[in-house]
Amino acid sequence: MSRPQYVNDHDDLAAEFDALRPRLVGVAYALLGSVDEAEDVVQDAWLRLRTANRGRGSDWETHEESGEIRDVTGWLVVTVSRLALDVLRSARHRREEYVGPWLPEPILTDPVLTAPDPADRVTLDESMNLAMLVVLESLSPAERTAFVLHDVFGLSFAEVGEAVGRTAGACRQLATRARRHIASRAPRFDVDPSAHRRTVSAFAGACLGGDMNALLALLDPDVVLRSDGGGVVSAARRPIVGADKVARFCLGVNRFGTLTMTDALVNGWPGLVRFRDGRLAGVMALTVADGRITAIDSVMNPEKLARVSRTGNL
Repeated sequence: MSRPQYVNDHDDLAAEFDALRPRLVGVAYALLGSVDEAEDVVQDAWLRLRTANRGRGSDWETHEESGEIRDVTGWLVVTVSRLALDVLRSARHRREEYVGPWLPEPILTDPVLTAPDPADRVTLDESMNLAMLVVLESLSPAERTAFVLHDVFGLSFAEVGEAVGRTAGACRQLATRARRHIASRAPRFDVDPSAHRRTVSAFAGACLGGDMNALLALLDPDVVLRSDGGGVVSAARRPIVGADKVARFCLGVNRFGTLTMTDALVNGWPGLVRFRDGRLAGVMALTVADGRITAIDSVMNPEKLARVSRTGNL
């Protein structure tokens, strides 16, 4: 990890923090699945940094203990990770009590479809698609942190240990367990985004056209649909499994108002934004493998859609 050596002036420190902010929010988002919570964690880290004494030493971890920080980047990444881990631990119970499936907040990178503030402030790793974040939810907070920091963001296990509060060897074991779990559950994505986009567009056309046969041809026999309404809007309380059931569900929602869809990049992959009677109804992330859709994650909770701003048509 490339790290600046010394930042002594407050303006320099603020400039350095602003440059690092998208990466820091990306780290926190990968751990939490919420942009709001991620930004809160990063802001908390900034406030702590401002009050810390910064000095010249041989090692930032040692000098953090004495109130001095030599490596600002390293200190911020570890501090953000620690704070995010605390939030993740406290959020576990709330998510277990959540009404229906809990899905992460989607990140859209289309400036036309998003409100002015967030997407350009998050450096999102391409592996952090919605389906992967759903799998990460099944890990323990420590396993998730070890995997995200080491395998996704490239921190050493010594640095991971600083965030998790364990030895480097223990963090290596956490990451190994996480890797095995993810390998058995993580979805495969088409490596060709254009093929992925064509499948997503065909899915939208079949849904809007009420074409059951076309929809069944696009869905994997074991496709899983998860919908997150948060108890605020109507959504399936449990995952729907199987091509026939998913197809009937997708076509059934057409009965309620006029449905339109707009192409969008959802967490870096082709997805859809849904509108009903011109009002935002949801964001859909579709996992595609071998030309067929294997998972549909539909975020409909209005609290998670606050950054999606525009109505549109496919």
